[in-house]
Amino acid sequence: MSKAELSDPIALRVPVDVLADIEKIAAASERTRSWVIVRALGLYLAGEGADCLAILRGREEAAAGGGHDADDVVVELESIMRGKVD
Repeated sequence: MSKAELSDPIALRVPVDVLADIEKIAAASERTRSWVIVRALGLYLAGEGADCLAILRGREEAAAGGGHDADDVVVELESIMRGKVD
């Protein structure tokens, strides 16, 4: 397995209690603090972060003229509800 390309180091300040938990997890799992933090960030990015990125992509698509007019969508939904689908 190839190693991921790493960025330059970054400084990060975290609450003392969060750092204490990170250090406990790192010691218990025989990993580094960096490994625990990167893993936690990855899980965030896969969940809530992915939602944020999807919203940003949607905004970019809309700004580029993509998407559907809301009025057209409402008319189509009303047709569907009346059973008049083309």
